Amino acid sequence: MSEQDSNWKYADDIVIESEAIGRARSQSLEFGLTPVSPALGAQLAVFAAASRAANIIEIGTGAGVSGLWLLEGSATSVLTTIDHEPEHLAAAKQAFADAGIPSSRLRLIGGPALDVLTRMNENSYDIVLVDADPAQVIETVEHALRLVRPGGTVLVPHALWQGHVADPAKRDDITTAFRTLVEEIAASSAVVSALSPAGDGLLQLTIRA
Repeated sequence: MSEQDSNWKYADDIVIESEAIGRARSQSLEFGLTPVSPALGAQLAVFAAASRAANIIEIGTGAGVSGLWLLEGSATSVLTTIDHEPEHLAAAKQAFADAGIPSSRLRLIGGPALDVLTRMNENSYDIVLVDADPAQVIETVEHALRLVRPGGTVLVPHALWQGHVADPAKRDDITTAFRTLVEEIAASSAVVSALSPAGDGLLQLTIRA
């Protein structure tokens, strides 16, 4: 194992996940999903806590792992979460209930993300998490930039896409989309951005107020 791999493993292993998150992670894997890693989940919680986020929207619910981490970071945030799979939403709803999160802090919406997002209010969210169909990542981030308030943050997990983005020989459509997104965000003067290697990568961009 390389030194870098050892560091990543240590960063994951040092995180203590709640029982509810652990169960949601197991359910995600049963669905064939790739939930955010423990280290990346902890970063999400830090973002929610540091920003004192009141309103968070998550595009791609999965079985609830990332949503649970976001809500763990802030005891007052309201989470809107979108997924096109009813089975995923049902599992996430159970995960939130297991964690003791009241329904008043949750809004679960079913449907294709790009259809649902057109109905959401602009400049209304402190954090927008983009973890939906990777083939639509650029279009989804464009919506996220419309939804987030000035000074708010858009978070994009899996931004290194299985380690392929850093390899110029990888040119499949999804890898190319993530690479294009990362490079365009890095060159933009409208945001403050950073790319973390935690998990499968986390692209972070905060809208300049």
